[in-house]
This record gives sequence, structure tokens and C-alpha cells, in this order.
Amino acid sequence: MEKYTLRTFRTFATKQLEAVSSTPDLDVQVLLQHAMHYDKTQVLLFSDNHIPDDKLEWLYNALEQRESGLPVAYITGHKEFYGFDFFVTPQVLIPKPDTEILVERALELILEKMEDSSNSEPLQICDMCTGSGCIGISVLKTLYAIDKIPVEKLPQITMVDISEPALEVARKNVATLLPEQSLVEKFTFINSDLFEKVEGRFDLILANPPYVPTSMVDELLTDGRNEPRLALDGDADGTALIKKLIIQSCEHLAFNATILMETGEYNALQTAEFAKFQGFSAQVHTDLEGEYRNVELTK
Repeated sequence: MEKYTLRTFRTFATKQLEAVSSTPDLDVQVLLQHAMHYDKTQVLLFSDNHIPDDKLEWLYNALEQRESGLPVAYITGHKEFYGFDFFVTPQVLIPKPDTEILVERALELILEKMEDSSNSEPLQICDMCTGSGCIGISVLKTLYAIDKIPVEKLPQITMVDISEPALEVARKNVATLLPEQSLVEKFTFINSDLFEKVEGRFDLILANPPYVPTSMVDELLTDGRNEPRLALDGDADGTALIKKLIIQSCEHLAFNATILMETGEYNALQTAEFAKFQGFSAQVHTDLEGEYRNVELTK
């Protein structure tokens, strides 16, 4: 087997990936970090160190997978989101930086609701279409880091997904990322097509449902994204599941409840208009690039 230092492998592998990736150097850096158990700084500091044969064999296999179109996160099984290291598989959507904006707004709303509430019971939150669980888990971990909030006051979070394999990923992330059993017990998991098997009412419904128009999903998957169609495809115009979710949610809203939903630039305005016809007031929030991203609904 040919010998490589981190530096020479990085040069070789980056050239290999130029035809299939828009970020070949970053891809190789992440693969090196994972294989060597290094952080970004160590990859640079130890760039003249030779890569052991067993790790080089893993890197060759990883390159082949990446060249086939498999995303780096699925190869490593990890993706950072909101500062936390999430386990991911091809059964779930890879967490995206733009979704962190939904988490930030959710935290603002939760803290407002906790301050305003005269109810001593914890808030009830639904993380609909939870996937990896990145939204609900990030919310609870961040709230837990606020010392003045006791565990018993933290929200209860119901995580819902139509995909049982996706829920298994979410369960693993809850078990891995939460430091105390009392926090793990804050989560309930329901395998359901939206609210079909869900009971009760919620103070906050968070959702990142499939919202990409079918024709655009085909284009994304052809481009080598390789994420689950089920988590992307929002039907012809991208709003089919969104509309269904909004209608069904009406039976599951507590007093003064809020729905916060990622809908993307494709249909945020259409979603807001549809919600208004259902009796909601609507705000549309933009993402890091100024594109329409999230819709916030109150009734």
C-alpha cells in the first residue's frame, strides 16, 4: 500500500473529488479528522505525519463512497448541528446550518412562554418530522445549559416521524447527547404520519417537513445528494404535507400556542397565505442568506 502523509493524501484525495464535490478540500479534511481522530488544528499540525495502513484503508474506502455520491456525513456517521455532534445515517436528512435559525427562534419562544406562563407544568413541545432529532435535542440541551432552569421545569418533547428507522436515529441521539437520565425522560417518540397517532395539545409545534417540489427533488438526488426522498419530497409544489400539517395541528394546539415551521424559499409565502385562510396570523423569517426560510404561526 502506498505511503501517504496527511499533507500528500489531502492533495491526492482533493484532486480525486474535484469532479464530484463542490467542496473537495473540506470533504477530505473532514474525512481525515474522522479517520485520525484529530481536530482541524491537529490535521494542520501533524500534516507531515504518515497515515497508518489501517486508517489509510478506511480513507480509500471513504473516497470511493464519496466519489459514488454519498455525502461525507453519511460516510462518517456524524454531523455537527448547533454545536452538537449528531449521529446520522442515510435514513435521515443531514442537519443543515439554516435550520439552526429555527432552533434559535424556538428558544426565544420557549423562554417567553415559560416566563409568561402561570401554569406550573412544563411546556409541551412537538418536534414533528423529527428525523435525526436535531431540533428537539438542540433545544433541550441549550435550555439545560441555562442554570436557572431546573430540570423539572424543562419542556416535555414529543418527537414524531413517519419513518421508524429515522426515530431509531433520534432515539440514539437522545441517549448519546443528553448527560442525564432525567433529560432522556423528557422525550417521547411516536411513529406516525403527521398527527395521525398523536394525542394531546402542545404549546409549541416545531417542524421541518418535506417541502421541496417533486421536480426539484429529482434534480437534487441526481446531483448526488443521496438523502432520503421521504424527507425531501413535498409533492408537486412542495406544500402538500405542510398544508396537511397545518390543518391537523388545529386539534393539537394549547392556548396561546405557536407553530414554527421550516418551509424554505420554495413556498414560505404560500404557506403563510394558506395559514391565514385557516385562521392563523403568520410571520415569515429569512435565513442566513436572506432567503425566506421559516414560517411562524399563531392563532
